[in-house]
Amino acid sequence: MNLVSIRIITAEVKRLVNFYEQVTGMLAIQYTDDFAELQSESATLAIGSTKTLQFFGGDEVAKAAQNHTAIIEFIVKDVDDTYQRIAETIRPYLVQKPTAMPWGNKSLLFRDPDGNLVNFFTPVDSGAIRKFEGKIR
Repeated sequence: MNLVSIRIITAEVKRLVNFYEQVTGMLAIQYTDDFAELQSESATLAIGSTKTLQFFGGDEVAKAAQNHTAIIEFIVKDVDDTYQRIAETIRPYLVQKPTAMPWGNKSLLFRDPDGNLVNFFTPVDSGAIRKFEGKIR
């Protein structure tokens, strides 16, 4: 089994697509006005409209902008450089500037426009570097 995708449900697909394109530097594939994907080598971040919930059983299956537990994480080559590149975009959403974590990563934490937590991180100690070897592009 492999995790291949995380999907965010939103009332504003275009706004989230634009945000994630800006912060990741990836271009989204917009299949319809209600569904887009940002595809990386290891996984996909899907963005679906609340309208897509009808295909999964109705409006109560998920609620847009209600996530209070998950963190969407991206590994980056240099979190400090990435922070400098996206600082203006994330300024209203910043939770924590790049900070060393006790498990060996340096992490930048911010929210997307719907309030979902996003972590951009770079492994910095030898154990974390080994753990993520070959995963940084």
